[in-house]
Order: sequence, then C-alpha cells, then structure tokens
Amino acid sequence: MTLAWAQRQAELLRDCIVSPGVFASMVDRLCDFVVSYQHALESEAGKRHLHLYLVGLLSHLDRKNAETIAAFVDVERLVMQEFIGTAPWDHRPLITVLVEQVADRLGEPDGIIAFDPSSFPKRGTHSVGVKRQWCGHRGKVDNCQVGVFMGYVSHDDHALLDFRLSLPEDWAQDAQRREECHVPPEVRYHTRHEQCLEMLDAWGEQVPHGWVTGDDELGRHTRFRYELRERGERYVLGVPCNTTMRDLEAPLPTWP
Repeated sequence: MTLAWAQRQAELLRDCIVSPGVFASMVDRLCDFVVSYQHALESEAGKRHLHLYLVGLLSHLDRKNAETIAAFVDVERLVMQEFIGTAPWDHRPLITVLVEQVADRLGEPDGIIAFDPSSFPKRGTHSVGVKRQWCGHRGKVDNCQVGVFMGYVSHDDHALLDFRLSLPEDWAQDAQRREECHVPPEVRYHTRHEQCLEMLDAWGEQVPHGWVTGDDELGRHTRFRYELRERGERYVLGVPCNTTMRDLEAPLPTWP
C-alpha cells in the first residue's frame, strides 16, 4: 500500500460514522477486487497507474481530474493524463474479467439481460459522438452523447456487463472529427439495435439468463425482435402506445 493511500485510509476511518472495522474490511475487499483487473492490463506501468487512479477517485478531492489526482498521488500530470486519455490500452480484457465475475457471483438460469440506451447531456461540439439528438435524461432533443448499455439482473443483485458509445452516422463519416477525438479506424456506424446484438453475441453464452429486456426504442423495431427469436431468446420489450397488434389465431381482416 502506498503512503498516500495509507494516509487517506486513516483519514477516512477517522471520519467514518459506521464501525471502522466494517469500513476497513470493505477497503480490503476493494483492494482484492482490483487485482484481477490489474492483471488484465498488459504493462506494469498500467497496473501501477490503475491503482493510483483509484486512490485519487477515493480521495477527498473536490475535482477528480487527471491534474488534481496526479498532484495527490505525487506523479507527473502528463503520466496520469496519458493513462486516462491517450495510452493505447485495451479495455476489452477488463470487460472479460467483469463478465466472468458477474456470471460467477450473480448468474442464475432465469437471470435477465437488460439493454438500455442512455444519454449524457453535453455542452459544445468536441466530445466524441456529441450532437443534438433525443436526450432521455432531459426528455427532449438536446446536445448529448448516447451510450448503449448491457446489464444483468438476478434475484441477488444487478450489475453492468458491457457498453458501446452510439456514434452518430455523420460523426462516423467525418474523418477530421474522428482524428481529433482519436476514434479507432475499426469503429464504424452501427444502429443501437445492432450494438445490442453485438454485445449479446459476445457475452450471451457466458452469462446464464432466461430473458432479454429493453425499452420501446428497441421493442418498436421488428428486425430486432426477429433477431432475438433467431437466437432463441425469450424477450420482454416495451413498445409505443400506438403499436398495432393482432391476434395470430384470429381470422385476417377483410380489408387490406
């Protein structure tokens, strides 16, 4: 344990309003929890920087950005900025560790995979994928980013499994904006329904589940429902209130 983290742990324990023994064991569990993710990073530098970054996130700092965290853990600002923003490390091995842990600890045969596109209000035009689009967070069209998330729900708990940034089609075709925001060349435009299916294909067999759920943004699309049936998935999806439904066992109407 680093000196800075040991000092911060002592400060937290002094300020804690619950039993210090309970808090100390939680910190120890957090340290154990991080180990698997540190091992998933390839470089020794990356493993060390992950620990320092978590120290900063758990600190008393009012603004937890790269500069303030670097000063708190006593490393160069550029070191932390590079680790967070520009270092070419792959997050997918970390997701693999997460999915394995969720399946092992929460998995059950009738678990639920839940898909949900979610928006993040933004100012300006420079954040990757930002544009004026439907912002569920504010209930209107506004400047925002949209992420597509895959979660897991069981009787015991729920957890996030995977995510995708919804990159608008005009963004995907703008070479200059892609370069400025360091969008990898292999990242192309996909509909949110396609992104949900990508994540389902990647992790569905590893996570025991009985159902797939989503809101009406997903449920209104016939093709998405068809793809779930093709994969043998049972699903419960929201649909708009004006959706036309027909009893398949009833005779067809006489009009077209």
